Amino acid sequence: MHARSRPESSIAPDLRSYDYILIASSGGKDSVGTLLHLIDEGVDPTRIELHHHDVDGRGPPTFDWPITAGYCRALAESFGVPLYFSWRDGGLRREMLRDSEPTASVMFETPEGGVTTVGGHGVPGTRLRFPQVTGDLRLRWCSPVAKIDVMRSMICNSPRFLGKRTLVVTGERAEESPARALYLTFEAHRTDTRGGPRRRRHVDHWRPIHGLEERQVWDLLRHHGVIPHVAYQLGFGRVSCMHCIFASPDQLATIRWMAPERFETIAEYERRFGCTVKRDASIHAVADRGRPYPAALARSDLVQLAMSEHWSPPIRTSTESWRLPAGAFGDAAGPG
Repeated sequence: MHARSRPESSIAPDLRSYDYILIASSGGKDSVGTLLHLIDEGVDPTRIELHHHDVDGRGPPTFDWPITAGYCRALAESFGVPLYFSWRDGGLRREMLRDSEPTASVMFETPEGGVTTVGGHGVPGTRLRFPQVTGDLRLRWCSPVAKIDVMRSMICNSPRFLGKRTLVVTGERAEESPARALYLTFEAHRTDTRGGPRRRRHVDHWRPIHGLEERQVWDLLRHHGVIPHVAYQLGFGRVSCMHCIFASPDQLATIRWMAPERFETIAEYERRFGCTVKRDASIHAVADRGRPYPAALARSDLVQLAMSEHWSPPIRTSTESWRLPAGAFGDAAGPG
């Protein structure tokens, strides 16, 4: 990500000029908000693609919410938007356990219905530890390994983007942190090669809701009647990984109560590595400082939904019936 002291929040691209519009779709409110913003701007949904990065990489469920992929599928189907999955083979768990091996290959779905595999032949290395709780993406390697580099690999290894104009859309907002406040609203994407001697592709990066406050994002979901990810309904203020390294004491206490076996998997890796996620305390000790969210304790049906892989309830409702989730304006506990 590039940054400068005063982002140009007023810059917006000509959406009619692009052959492809790709939205990085995590299932969180901000990525949903970017889709709704584009629809409000009059973009034909058939010109939009949702791209979801599976952080567990089709491997054993470890870090992500089990329901997230199902939620993204339901959202895409509701708006008639194609959804493509991409992932690092084995996900964060395989990268965390990497011992004298190269980082695994990237795999991504194609419009033709196939799966392309690239990479996986780099220099062997060893991690055997969790990503670091820091803004430095070299140390907080979970975001590059499971998301940023996966999107980059997908674009760079998809011939359909060559000689075309592509817009990558993401949902970072300035309100989230001082670091994100410095992100440019519109810039060339890291995969852009429009000025290169060969394999030229024009790729821009737009953050359309960068200047919005959280209440405005919720208003977008309310206006379109989109039911938010179940994690928000359980009291979480942010949807990323279920076992996010930035999780607060209350979040960890809730996860330990909801999914004790998943929680204990992470605790066992702490003991194995001799290195805790939070550095100054084990996740059990951190969870001991928190309390499970009341919304989770009161709704066993929502807990069951969060731990399933299929989104069974309606994904949309009427504006009048829409309700702000318990986690709205709550403990976001995200990166700076």
